Amino acid sequence: MNAKERVMAVINHQKPDRMPCLGANSTVTYEQMEKVQAFWPEGHENAETMAKQAMAAYTVLGFDAVRVPFSQTLEAEAFGCKIKPGRGVDGNEGIPGIEHPPPYTLDDVPVFPDDFLSRGKISELLKAVRILKGELGDEVPIIGGIIGPFTIAGSLIDTVPLLKATFKTPEKIPPFLDVAEQAGTALAKALIEAGADIISCEDMTASPELIAPKTYGDVELKYQKKQFDAISVPKILHICGKVDRIVQWMGQTGADILSLEPKADAGLARKKCGPDTILLGGADTAQTLFLKDAETVKRACEKSIADGIQILAPGCAVAPGTSTENLLAMVEVAKVH
Repeated sequence: MNAKERVMAVINHQKPDRMPCLGANSTVTYEQMEKVQAFWPEGHENAETMAKQAMAAYTVLGFDAVRVPFSQTLEAEAFGCKIKPGRGVDGNEGIPGIEHPPPYTLDDVPVFPDDFLSRGKISELLKAVRILKGELGDEVPIIGGIIGPFTIAGSLIDTVPLLKATFKTPEKIPPFLDVAEQAGTALAKALIEAGADIISCEDMTASPELIAPKTYGDVELKYQKKQFDAISVPKILHICGKVDRIVQWMGQTGADILSLEPKADAGLARKKCGPDTILLGGADTAQTLFLKDAETVKRACEKSIADGIQILAPGCAVAPGTSTENLLAMVEVAKVH
């Protein structure tokens, strides 16, 4: 099997030749940048550099998919948020963030821009996907990343006011979730048209470590479900942290794959979501992949597989300073399962 056949076999509940290993979130590191001679910030801004960095997941790491983008600010920027450059360790370029103040307040009425897909760096992202499709064809699946409704809403009014509103004025939140859902859905459809085979949705702010689980079930769920109902390719849902208290609702969103950090209970996810939901995960990106050695990474991956993980992956976005050796260790484990 090639990489795409391997990944799609698991998604279609067929037996692959071995377990796939890929990243549902960004896997770009400084070592990979050096290897392929493609660097940030150009990798966030220029299609050719972005595609070159994404290809490293396959050509350098041996992962079974490539993924773009590497930042989490594209939708926010298209809504008018100001973006600040990221700074990593030792002065290296990092992942961009969002400047204050946000473009809206809770009392405003947000508007979804008619020209959303032509704003900011979205056109470069779509061009990068077309480049990747031209190079990879049907050999390697392309994962297109979008940001989930709750997280985009937090970008529009700032996360703290959004979190406070979930308790004090929940009736003010839906207009922001509505335009946020429209944004992610529009971007997902454009990514698919450009050549993406899978859509990965990151909704970091929807974590039960930030909002009450009831808020996810009562408020966020219907927007995520509406979004996934409109997306025609397999979908990954990633919510950071220990998601045990909302995992049953995550399983109702229409996601084909749930991306779980190791702190989440994969066995509980299987019980709550049933046999049709694919579970993806592996090693903790901070405590294991970034800080430990390759043997520790392998043990963590073996534990995740024993717990029920079906696609091996970093638990969240990979820290740019992570060693290539540790990421290669994940592939070694996948190859024997």
